[in-house]
Amino acid sequence: MAEPLSTGLKLEEENRRLKRAIEELSILNDLGRAISASLDSQEIMQTIIRRSLRALGAEQGVITLVDERASQPMKTLVRTMVSSSDHEQFQVNQALLGWMHLNKKPLLLNNPKSDERFRGVRWDESVKTLLCVPLIVKSELKGVLTIFNKRGGGGFTEEDQRLLAIIGVQSGQVIETARLYEEEKAFAKMQEEVRLASKIQSELLPKSTPTIDGYELEGKSIPAQVVGGDYYDFISIEDHRLAICLGDVTGKGLPASLLMANLQATLRGQSFLCSSPKECLVRSNKLLFHSTSPEKFATLFYAYLDSKNHQLSYSNAGHDFPFHFSDGDSPNRLKSGGLMLGAFEDFAFEEDTIPMKPGDLLVISSDGISEAMNSNLEQFGEERLQTIIRDNRSASPHEIIEKIVAAVRAHAGDQPQSDDMTLIVLKRT
Repeated sequence: MAEPLSTGLKLEEENRRLKRAIEELSILNDLGRAISASLDSQEIMQTIIRRSLRALGAEQGVITLVDERASQPMKTLVRTMVSSSDHEQFQVNQALLGWMHLNKKPLLLNNPKSDERFRGVRWDESVKTLLCVPLIVKSELKGVLTIFNKRGGGGFTEEDQRLLAIIGVQSGQVIETARLYEEEKAFAKMQEEVRLASKIQSELLPKSTPTIDGYELEGKSIPAQVVGGDYYDFISIEDHRLAICLGDVTGKGLPASLLMANLQATLRGQSFLCSSPKECLVRSNKLLFHSTSPEKFATLFYAYLDSKNHQLSYSNAGHDFPFHFSDGDSPNRLKSGGLMLGAFEDFAFEEDTIPMKPGDLLVISSDGISEAMNSNLEQFGEERLQTIIRDNRSASPHEIIEKIVAAVRAHAGDQPQSDDMTLIVLKRT
């Protein structure tokens, strides 16, 4: 009689295992259909946790995504929690995440407080049992799926661990695909915003060069990134007076472009209210000081051209000294002015006035020209710039600008442009 009884027990056990396998297969099929229908990572993770809690009879679950590229390898990127109870949400502590980062295998703790592997770790008083599995994609840990507290007061089993591990294997790639899709969408949105910012910024620069009797004038700005922090402008004050300015704000990219727009609006407003470059810079400096953070400032060369009396009044706020070629081959450097705008609330800027005689040439540039580097970290330098200007004094402002830009690019070679490059050339014919 013993043998038939033993055979019956074996059949019963086999039927139980078969039933369990069918249930697990059904759970996994349902989960696969549910998570494959979405590209929303939060929705996918919520679904995974809910199905895991239902399948394994747990109270709470959490998925923690991690960033392998961060200085802290287990830095949390996303935490998604689902609870089937009224308990306060449990936290996945750093010790558990660190263990998973090192071992990358399932972990079952039916008495975490007394487990030797986590000696000294303080667990939440409500955490009685937990089951934790890695989410691995191409041998890299992308996250951790953890469930807490088996309902009914029992502990998790080896079968529970095996099922949750399979869920983790099935879920890891789906979550990673959804996350990458969302990153791609966010990047595309950011690119579009940058493109619009670039378009708006280009519209802030002069759309055309004013025509001045007896003078030729040209300006050009080449940003190092899609948007830049250099600014130049021509502002007609009266029939024979024109404000000419070239500025360089701190930083690059979008933050610099926002400060550049602030500078442009400030100068355009003040240019019509002030009678001299010095007064314009004093008032603009105060406005920028109060509207920007302490680490933000701008260098600026600002001048009034009086085309009737052929004079140029200017003030230089910490900007690269422009070259004024008049008599002879040695230029006069326009230095009068003071510190950069926005550094101090009150500053008494100086100004100077120079004559513009027939044939005189004025070249204003940003430091992206003189500081352009080649692969040997050698700067283009002001001597090269001065030589090119001197050798092309008879050319038009447009040709002079193109000569300078070509020389800078030839010097840099295959080195990427590291800073915005902006030039204004004024010539009395």
